[in-house]
Amino acid sequence: MEHSDLIIIGAGQAGLATAALARRYGFGRPLLLEAAAEPAGSWPYYYDSLTLFSPARYSALPGLPFPGDPDRYPTRDEVVDYLRQYAARLDADIRTRTRVTSVRREGGAWIVTAEDGESWSARTVIAATGNYTTPRAPFLPGQDAFSGRVLHAAEYRNPESFAGQRVVVVGGGNTAVQIAAELGAVADTSLATRRPLGWMPQTMLGRDLHWWLKHTRLDIAPIRRWLAKLPVSVLDDGRYRAALDRHGVDQRSMFARYEADGVVWDDGTKERVDAVLLATGYQLAFPYLEGTGALDHDGQPLQRGGVASGVPALGFVGIEFQRSFSSKTLRGVGRDAGFVLARLRS
Repeated sequence: MEHSDLIIIGAGQAGLATAALARRYGFGRPLLLEAAAEPAGSWPYYYDSLTLFSPARYSALPGLPFPGDPDRYPTRDEVVDYLRQYAARLDADIRTRTRVTSVRREGGAWIVTAEDGESWSARTVIAATGNYTTPRAPFLPGQDAFSGRVLHAAEYRNPESFAGQRVVVVGGGNTAVQIAAELGAVADTSLATRRPLGWMPQTMLGRDLHWWLKHTRLDIAPIRRWLAKLPVSVLDDGRYRAALDRHGVDQRSMFARYEADGVVWDDGTKERVDAVLLATGYQLAFPYLEGTGALDHDGQPLQRGGVASGVPALGFVGIEFQRSFSSKTLRGVGRDAGFVLARLRS
């Protein structure tokens, strides 16, 4: 059985940032175990038109600036290329197509086992599988009988297959609005939300919001509990709000239930619907950590600032609001990785 000083589970942005900083904090050459075919996390699987909400200058991992115009908003494919380049530069052992199925404590070390049965031992393990592996898909009454399509945003790529249809997009965040805006050009589209959409301007006094977050230090302020309670707001420079208006995409309160050929809105109105697209986010899932004592009864990590509570030599990187507003973003994950590595090495 191979031994590594540090095993990082996941080679997306969180895992790559952690690997890049490992030597700085006294760890040996890290071993990264990635289930996918390449070290780029979930980025290759997002919808085609995805554009970052932060400029390139604020969208880089430690040690490698994002190439090109620093004030532009990179596309999905640009992020994928950046992560590929980043991985290629790392002094790390990256094993792709290696899905971790269990982690257990044995004789003062961690034993990490993959789906194919191969195992490794490690002094320290960091779970960096992030926020985007397990879609959150609420199940509403009548859904079993609904004859249309119900899909999560994780399955959505482009609007072509929805042309001419009646579509309801569920969700009130940036992903829901971006998808609804482009669906509206080819389909009769509505946004269904639990509360009215909240809008946040992309620029204020001529500066991008992320400039203000950096210079006020709100981007790294340890106010996780307060931030997690804030209502979701859509960050927009005006283009998406205008697109919703231009394409006649309306916002409605969430429907109450499905019917065989449509939905019933909260006012009792029935409407035929061809497809419901759930832009309802993702949930943390660490099935390989079951039985370690690192998860609560809902399978959520018991951690403080990314370091497991009551379990030795185990950390997490890439969790939303792990330490700050920017924890799960390209711009912030490196700071969290450094904090976790320092704590685990002390």
